[in-house]
Amino acid sequence: MKPQFCFAVSFALMAGCTPSYDALRFEAQSDRIVASGTIDHTSLHAFQEVIRSNPQAKTLVLQYIEGSVDDDANVVFSRVVRELGFDTIVPSDGMVASGGTDLFLAGNRRVLEPDACVGVHSWGGWNIVATEIPKDDPEHDRYLDYYADIGVDPAFYWYTLNAASAEDMHWMSATEVERFTLTTRNVPQLGSSATCNAR
Repeated sequence: MKPQFCFAVSFALMAGCTPSYDALRFEAQSDRIVASGTIDHTSLHAFQEVIRSNPQAKTLVLQYIEGSVDDDANVVFSRVVRELGFDTIVPSDGMVASGGTDLFLAGNRRVLEPDACVGVHSWGGWNIVATEIPKDDPEHDRYLDYYADIGVDPAFYWYTLNAASAEDMHWMSATEVERFTLTTRNVPQLGSSATCNAR
């Protein structure tokens, strides 16, 4: 299934993102919680509900996270994942993109299995384009502050803005992932652009 590439700033829905989406859902599997869907304002509550019933789970498997429709909610949710000490994994047949990639970075330990897909791009909407506003504009702070707090090089944020436009997606290579130390375990290869676009 080709992702819709939903992404947001502090606005409700961004231009180019269809208002119809499947909200993030969780399924407990032994000591793991498997997540799929789009991150929105309901994601944190749904996550808290599933971990309340499954306190033994400390690994969040990101099966298919196409992005978010509320980046403020995504950052809050991702911070909770980090604070609770969860590890994050994208399986070989899995995909994270846009806000899903930010969620992946929340993991205490972060694993990308071979052929996983990791998508990044710029953000934009409501006549704002990330690459066209000054670097000291406060709109960048939610991301820069988040990356600083979880120990991700801020250079990664600026890289994402130039990797692809808000209407497109760049699928990262294993070399790019290693460049920014996005994982805690090296991955030999990630999914090709053709594979990830089809997924």
